[in-house]
Amino acid sequence: MTDLRSLMQLTLIRVRVMLREPEIIFWVFAFPILLAVGIGLAFADPTPEQAEVAVVDGPDAPAQTLALEARDDLRVRILTEGEAVDALRRGEVAAVVRSRGAADNATSSVEIQVDPARAEGRTARILVDQALQEGAGAPRPVTVSVREVEQRGQRYIDWLIPGIIGFNLMSTGLWGVGFYITQSRQNRQLKRLVATPMPRGHFLLAQILARFFFLIVEVPVLVLLAWWLFDVQLEGSVVALTVVVFLGAACFSGLGLLVCSRVRTTEAVSGLINVLVMPMVVLSGVFFSPSRFPDSVQPLVALLPLTALNDALRHVYNDGLPLYQAGTELAILAAWTVIPFVVALRIFRWQ
Repeated sequence: MTDLRSLMQLTLIRVRVMLREPEIIFWVFAFPILLAVGIGLAFADPTPEQAEVAVVDGPDAPAQTLALEARDDLRVRILTEGEAVDALRRGEVAAVVRSRGAADNATSSVEIQVDPARAEGRTARILVDQALQEGAGAPRPVTVSVREVEQRGQRYIDWLIPGIIGFNLMSTGLWGVGFYITQSRQNRQLKRLVATPMPRGHFLLAQILARFFFLIVEVPVLVLLAWWLFDVQLEGSVVALTVVVFLGAACFSGLGLLVCSRVRTTEAVSGLINVLVMPMVVLSGVFFSPSRFPDSVQPLVALLPLTALNDALRHVYNDGLPLYQAGTELAILAAWTVIPFVVALRIFRWQ
């Protein structure tokens, strides 16, 4: 009976502590409700999802587009050959349709290009085949062939790997810096440090420099695994990739400092980090192209730090471009690095 009474008292103590922390109340009760409502509104449209298809521009493109648009589950756009291949690689379309001319006097030949690693590509291939056969008409049926993407640089996996690197830099920067400092504040370690002759700015700068140390192992391992397992190769220079990676790490370390500058509990900082991470995972082109979102939100998406980092990584990793051609993305990253760090220096609380 005494043990049960002790357990009840300990439980009540923990409940009272949680109720006295407004941050915990918000993240435990209010945030899940807001998240559920937001996601529910985003996916409440009963209209079936449409598969994006690119038709390569040519003499037969208008007729093919007309046949494909007759289906409600396909959305079609006419692109040049190069634009269509790039759209397939970036995940903007699920299939590419191109005419191969007349197979013989009675039939026409159409090729559907898909990436077999993507489930939506396999679905789009079936829908396109059905649409073309239904729209061809009896006098001139269509012979459909399928070509799977195999060339390095044109596969979805080639586009995905830089996004994974960017996501990793964001996650480790925010959690490695923000969570650690908040935990140190909660355990009173920062209060002891501030009593030493240590310059306060040096402590915050040291968090970013320590983050750089781990990059020496962190990113090369991802690059080597991508090359070994999936034959994904770096098309640009190692120096350019290094500059982008270190700038991205500095950016999210600075954001981590800003996030943890005032919070007192690990529960609160966990919620704040998740508020930053989750929207950028969806919007910033980690797993699929941000071009899928409405034009009205594109300027906002472009200004997100993870969007700029992923775009800069793909310019170097996939396209082999020099750094100056990623100048806009690097400028956005630099702004997201300097401004949060300066603000964190001003408002940082040591206890």
